[in-house]
Parts: sequence; structure tokens; C-alpha cells
Amino acid sequence: MTAEMWEERITVCYAEHRGRTRDEAEMEYLKIAQDLEMYGVNYFSIRNKKGTSLLLGVDALGLHIYDPNNKLTPKISFPWNEIRNISYSDKEFAIKPLDKRADVFKFNSSKLRVNKLILQLCIGNHDLFMRRRRVDSLEVQQMKMQAREEKARKQMERQRLEREKQLREEAERARDELERRLIQLQDEAHMANEALLRSEETADLLAEKAQIAEEEAKLLAQKAAEAEQEIQRIKVTAIRTEEEKRLMEQKMLEAEMLALKMAEESERRAKEADQLKQDLQEARESERKAKNKLLEITSKSAYSVITRLLPKRSPMAFSNISTDDVTSTLVILNHAGV
Repeated sequence: MTAEMWEERITVCYAEHRGRTRDEAEMEYLKIAQDLEMYGVNYFSIRNKKGTSLLLGVDALGLHIYDPNNKLTPKISFPWNEIRNISYSDKEFAIKPLDKRADVFKFNSSKLRVNKLILQLCIGNHDLFMRRRRVDSLEVQQMKMQAREEKARKQMERQRLEREKQLREEAERARDELERRLIQLQDEAHMANEALLRSEETADLLAEKAQIAEEEAKLLAQKAAEAEQEIQRIKVTAIRTEEEKRLMEQKMLEAEMLALKMAEESERRAKEADQLKQDLQEARESERKAKNKLLEITSKSAYSVITRLLPKRSPMAFSNISTDDVTSTLVILNHAGV
């Protein structure tokens, strides 16, 4: 498992065991740890009589001899109830079993400090083992009873605290729910107020529209009355003699025929006017073309004709004759037949 996986798992376990006391947590920890194969074992490097390197394991169950490469499975085990005596002399230990026929196992360690520690652990674990086998004294029984009572008291106290905590959490949840409900009610009230305002505005608008519709209805009623009066007047006017009706129809027919004739005459006169305008335009165009052609034909010989008909003058005198004079002279000659 990675560090992140361990962290997530520890967090989950911590949440699951929430509310436990320190003593209970340590006890549960020991219950799990004691089932491990290497729990409570102290290892020391030793050598047997042949000089082979071994490991000595000391725990609450007894002494165990291991191979240096395997700390899980012991090669030889000596439970405390099967050990008669452990002697130590001059850096050498001797384990004597209860069975006198069994061989004495001897080993040694090169360090004096380690030897003393091995001896202390052997004496202490063996003493505890013997205590567990003996019946508890009255004092110990009283201590255990007091411990159980203390444990029960703590259990009750813990349950009381748990109930108080649960009640407090429920109260907090209820308070949060009430606050949420209050906010919801406030929002609903605000929305209802806005809806009321919109309804009032809609009502005012509808009232205004109703007033306008009423006024329009009155106006329509008035118009309807006027129309009814007009119908009555028309009916009164329509009640005439058959002769008047016939004369009126005849006059209307004559007026229609006269109007038709006048329209036809007007259309004919309009066509004649258009034709006259077109003829006038063509005549003006022909006159213009004729004048231009006459000017073009006569402009070259004008001076020679004038020279023959008029007295001789100096060249400077002819320079003072204008085009209009020439034109006038040409018109006169034309009338004269020249």
C-alpha cells in the first residue's frame, strides 16, 4: 500500500472507532498485536557450542531458537512450563528442561551487557508466567474487582457522554432544520408578497382596462343609437310614393347616361388634344430642322448675294454686319423671289 492509501485507511479506521477512551484503544491494539507471530519477541544474536550463529527469542511463552534468516518459525522452542532451570556462567547460558533425559542447550553471547539483558528478560517473563498460573491473592482480587468497577463506571460515564453528545447533535440538527425551514418560509413569504404585489398591479391594470372597455361600450351604445336614428330617418325618407321613386330612378338613369356621354366626349377631346400636341411638336421639329438646313445652305452664298445687291463697301464695313442682318436679308430676298 502507498502512503496515500495508508492515510486514507487510517482516517476511515479513526472515524469508525470514534468515542473510545485511550485505555480501550490500547487494549484493542494489544488484542490485535498479540496474534502477530513476532509480537513481544526480543531477538538476540547468539552462538551454540559448535559456534553456529543463531537467534534467541525471549517472549511471554518461553525461549525460542531461530535461524538468522527466519524470524517467524523457530527451530527449537522451550516453553516456560518445560524449563527447569536457566543458568548463566562466564558468558554461557544453559537451558535445562524438566525432562532430565533431554539434552541441556547451551549458548553464549560476546557482549556482557546483552547477557545481562537476556538474563533479566528470562527472569521477568518466567516470573510473570508463574504468576499467571497461581491463584490470585485477596489483595489482587480486590484490585481486579476495583478495576472492573472502575471500568463499569467509565463505561456508564462514556455511555452518558455518548447520549448527551447524541442529544446535542440531534438538537443541533433540529436547530439547523428549523433555521433551514425558517429561511424557506421567509423565501416563501417573500415570494408570496411579490406575487401579491403583482396581483395588485394586475388588478389595477384590469380595473383600468375594464373602465376603458366600459367607456368604449358606452360609446358603441351611443353610436348604435345614432345608427338606429339614421335607420329610422332613412326608413321615413324611403316611404314615398311610387311615382317619386320612378321619377327618381329615371332622373338617375338620365344622369348616368349624360355622365357616360360626357366621359366619352372628354376622352375623345383628350385624345384630340394629345394628337394636336403631337402634331404641334412634329411641326416645331420640322420648322427647326428647316431653319437649320436653310441657314446651312444659305450661309455660304449670303455675303456674295448681299455684295451684289448692296453698294460696294470697304471690307471693314462688311465686318460690322451681324448674323441677324444676314438672316433678315435672306428672309426679305425669299419673299422677293430672289
